[in-house]
Amino acid sequence: MEAKLLLATPEGLVIEHPTLLAPVRSGDDLLLAEEDPIPLPDCGRLAHLPGYRPIGFDPESGSLARLDSFEIDGRRFTPNAVAALLPPGYTRTFLPAAFKVASDNLPQWAYTAAGWGESGPVAFALRTDPRDHWNPRRFSTPELQARVDALIAELPRNGVVRHLTHCALVERCFTAQNIFYGRDEGGLPSSNTCNARCLGCISERRPGGPPSSMSRLDNLPTVEDLAELGALHLSRASGHTMVSFGQGCEGEPLTRAPLLAEAIRRMRAITERGSININTNGSLTKGLGLLLEQGLDAIRVSLNSADPDLYGAYYAPQGYTFDDVRRSLALAREAGAYIALNLLSMPGVNDRLGEVERLRDLVVEFHVDQIQTRSLCIDPEQYLSLTRGRGAGGEPIGVRAMLSLLREEAPWLSIGNFARGLDERGVT
Repeated sequence: MEAKLLLATPEGLVIEHPTLLAPVRSGDDLLLAEEDPIPLPDCGRLAHLPGYRPIGFDPESGSLARLDSFEIDGRRFTPNAVAALLPPGYTRTFLPAAFKVASDNLPQWAYTAAGWGESGPVAFALRTDPRDHWNPRRFSTPELQARVDALIAELPRNGVVRHLTHCALVERCFTAQNIFYGRDEGGLPSSNTCNARCLGCISERRPGGPPSSMSRLDNLPTVEDLAELGALHLSRASGHTMVSFGQGCEGEPLTRAPLLAEAIRRMRAITERGSININTNGSLTKGLGLLLEQGLDAIRVSLNSADPDLYGAYYAPQGYTFDDVRRSLALAREAGAYIALNLLSMPGVNDRLGEVERLRDLVVEFHVDQIQTRSLCIDPEQYLSLTRGRGAGGEPIGVRAMLSLLREEAPWLSIGNFARGLDERGVT
């Protein structure tokens, strides 16, 4: 299906171009996608990209055309490019075809190629997790405030509850809200320091980067507060019951490994119900061992590449290397923990054949249970300028082909977007 090009006025009004089609971007390549786009999903939206000029494809001449001006109803203006922003459960397959003219970087969103189809807006993406318990319509509901008030009344002196109140009501963090809804995966933020300097850090601004999209934890929680709230959630939460260390509002949780190990011990002394997970960069293997000894049963390791050079360029590790990440994966496998990789995905980078093969080798070596595809929230040009000439290389084979190859080479592998509860593990 051919999709028409979308462009936006400086005020953000989105317009369908009358003749030009919407090409897509894969790394530095601009092309007409061979795959069909999907209708813009429910809870998805369109966004204009200030400082990016749209690029269209002229079917008559068979050439690409950059739009530096456009006229409608007698008004001429400089158009901005348009992207789709996807809801949870979807993974983009292409970037918007656009040319950056601004020096400032875009806010931290996962910009996806978009267009106008026969029945409305479309996006170049695929649904990678069919489960609906992260549907945005289940969050920020009218009763949230009452649930926040009720938990504060129940645990009036708990510092983690006070912090999560801001996360739930102001930042609208889903894992924070789950604590108050009493369901599924609840976040337990624990650390305000980090041993990486990720270019796209969402809680601490980096030089040359946009403002962070979340506020980092101010007051460090005590072991008593973490254990109290964690045990309460594990004891009575419905659905895919889980607590997780390592949220968007914090740094690296393993920097507080002894405290987290004690919190886990206290939780498990109260209840054996549910899963205890950590979202981590996997840098501190000794600290991870402390948590595994006390009952940590799941680990999700964040990476943008299985190639040490490209990994280091993005994460800028402070005092650790990719070999430490590998040692942590080996330890988690030895302990029998559920291993997920949080793959920060960028079309034209991760789907290069050399990169796919490196990732496949990592999955096979450590018998990784799951890959969670995470469309990287960053200005595309900012990230691509970092990755040029780095990594394992190879020609892009496409995001769909990348996931298919991983499934073929590791048939046990689960591919999705969300952490798996105890009742879901082993299901691909």
